[in-house]
Amino acid sequence: MLLPMKKTHLTETRFSNLELSDSIIKGLKEAGFINCTPIQDKSLPLSLRGKDVAGQAQTGTGKTATFLLATFQHLINDESEKIKNPRALILAPTRELAIQIHKDALLMGKYLDLKFALIYGGTDYQKQLDKIKTNVDIIIGTPGRIIDFYRQGAFTLDNIQVTVMDEADRMFDLGFIKDIRFLLRRMPPPEKRLNLLFSATLSYKVTELAYEHMNNPVLIRIETEEVTSKAIRQTAYCPANEQKIPLLLGLLKHYQPQRSIVFVNTKRCAEQLDDYLQANGYKTALLSGDVPQEKRQRLLNDFQENRVTLLIATDVAARGLHIADVSHVINYDLPQDVEDYVHRIGRTARFGASGEAISFICEEYAYSMPDIEDYIGEKVPVQSITAELLIEDVIKPERREPRERASQHSKRPPRSEHKTRPSRQTTSPASTPENPQSPQTQ
Repeated sequence: MLLPMKKTHLTETRFSNLELSDSIIKGLKEAGFINCTPIQDKSLPLSLRGKDVAGQAQTGTGKTATFLLATFQHLINDESEKIKNPRALILAPTRELAIQIHKDALLMGKYLDLKFALIYGGTDYQKQLDKIKTNVDIIIGTPGRIIDFYRQGAFTLDNIQVTVMDEADRMFDLGFIKDIRFLLRRMPPPEKRLNLLFSATLSYKVTELAYEHMNNPVLIRIETEEVTSKAIRQTAYCPANEQKIPLLLGLLKHYQPQRSIVFVNTKRCAEQLDDYLQANGYKTALLSGDVPQEKRQRLLNDFQENRVTLLIATDVAARGLHIADVSHVINYDLPQDVEDYVHRIGRTARFGASGEAISFICEEYAYSMPDIEDYIGEKVPVQSITAELLIEDVIKPERREPRERASQHSKRPPRSEHKTRPSRQTTSPASTPENPQSPQTQ
């Protein structure tokens, strides 16, 4: 959700002082946006004058507004005698992020005469196909289904004036880069369109993509000396496997977070943890890669609207979720990819707020912590596990059938949502490693 930043997170530059139309300024003021964030302050003066930008900034710093405002103004400035649509394409790596960008576009474009099509896989195939065939100005979506509709001749890329690639590093992680290049090569040449790329990291691969398909972009990096936000207080505990659930329950009781996310590495662990938390009186939502799209959106809406305040998630939820007021992130399992650690804890301390990130250095995933600390450039303080933090009377959930379709999958190996790495075997049922499976994002 697009929310105003805290004052300490803003610059002195006002949106009203930028080259934005009155209709855009009106929508921004109504939404409570007056001053720019650092990425907006550095990027918008360039992009509003037609200069390509490749920007790096931490999550929750206003990147979405940056490229939406530049896109809107570029289309408003179009003085063609006959406007031909679609004129802008905004690409996102996940359905959740595409949906969030669309919501933000509707909010900021409230007073603009622009039509949007939201395109992503997993649901509403015919509805989305019918929509994209209408005279839409801006397509927002994930690459796979956009290419599907393009191959059917549902729309053309011949008139694209603005191209946006959001979370470009994630595009590489999820293997979408061939799809991205397929679309870019069917648009007008880079010098005939405005090109905007945003990423949490401007790695060599991302920079190479920028120079290949953009028109001499300006590289903008915000707070490059800080991999993790200083507003996030990081701590860690070293529980034995049998202490993980009692410690988690003790921390939840101690902190009583207003809204929190507990990250795990596997779907099986997520389900077992969900059972334990519910048995001990917590109302939870579980988000993993194979949750159907409609249910996924319902769970996220419940979380955003505080009907549920505790979300259990695998790394499918680590990026692209713009949810305000997440006070605590708990790594019940340490991630096996160092960048995933940064993106997980980045779900808190958003929009200039502060937050807590607590990690369990357990027997199964302890080897990840040295790599994480090397990557973030700091040591994560380890706290002692006191008796007060361990809940003694943990209620065990009733045994039940696996949530997967047991009749269809009984002979298949269990499924996981993380990249595997050789590791020690343990006896903890909540920490059992599983076979890898990429999260479904298209």
